[in-house]
Amino acid sequence: MSKQMSNLEKEALNLIKNSNGILQSELVKELGLDSREGSRLVLRLTKKGLIRREQVSVNGRRTYRLLPVESKPQKASIKINITTILDIPCTTCPYIDQCGPGNFYDPATCPLMDRWLEENANRISRLLRKMPLAE
Repeated sequence: MSKQMSNLEKEALNLIKNSNGILQSELVKELGLDSREGSRLVLRLTKKGLIRREQVSVNGRRTYRLLPVESKPQKASIKINITTILDIPCTTCPYIDQCGPGNFYDPATCPLMDRWLEENANRISRLLRKMPLAE
C-alpha cells in the first residue's frame, strides 16, 4: 500500500493529532464528508498505521474514538559493506573468544587494534562522511 497521503488524509490526521483523539462522527462532520467517505478515509489511515480506533459508547450508541499512533523515533544506522571490515584485526585474532572490556585481552588496550586504527583513521573518516544515514 502506498505511504503517500492525500490532502484529505493529511487534514484528517492533523485534526486527530491536534484533538488528542476525536470521535469518528466528529471527524466526518469537520471534514464535510458523508459517513461512507469518512469510513473509507479512516480505514486508509488505519491501514497505513497512522491512527487506531478505540470503541467507545456515547449516549448509548457504539462509535469509535480515533487516536494518533505514537510514532517511534527512527534509529540512525550506517550501512557497512563487509569488505570494509574484513581487515580489522579482530577478524583473524586467535584471542577473540577471550577478548572483552576488562579482560586480559581488551579492545581498548589491544596493540593490533591501535596500529590498525592509526593506519586506517583517514580512510575510516572518509567512509563515515560518505555514508548516508538510513531513514
